[in-house]
Amino acid sequence: MTAPAATPNTHRRRLGRSTVAVLAGFGAVAGLSLGTDQVLHTLRVYPPWGQAMADGLFVLATAYRIVYTVLGGYITARLAPHAPVRHALILGLVGLVPGVAGVIVAIAKPELGPLWYPIALAVSGLPCAWLGGVLYRQPVRQ
Repeated sequence: MTAPAATPNTHRRRLGRSTVAVLAGFGAVAGLSLGTDQVLHTLRVYPPWGQAMADGLFVLATAYRIVYTVLGGYITARLAPHAPVRHALILGLVGLVPGVAGVIVAIAKPELGPLWYPIALAVSGLPCAWLGGVLYRQPVRQ
């Protein structure tokens, strides 16, 4: 028995679901990261916006962003219509763009914080998103 041929509507629908999957993962990472930042500023763990932070606080921010990126990869893989790990990798590649932009801004404005922080985010994004996709992957049924 062969699968029915894909129609243009089927292809568009799959492309739409793929796009939604990647955007949902990206939105989760960005929303959770910025939301956690705001909560930590409100709780005065972080200094007020615009004031310098200690390196230890950047380590904390890196840690939860890594967790959120793995979660974003998982969400993307879960929502993907096919090839969940590939979709998670696409999320990692999409996230590389703002990651590299962050490095460029940090080089131009060193007063914003240590250079290692945006480099760590840019370098860790792709493997973390991949890990989220792998964690989602369903076990092979025998």
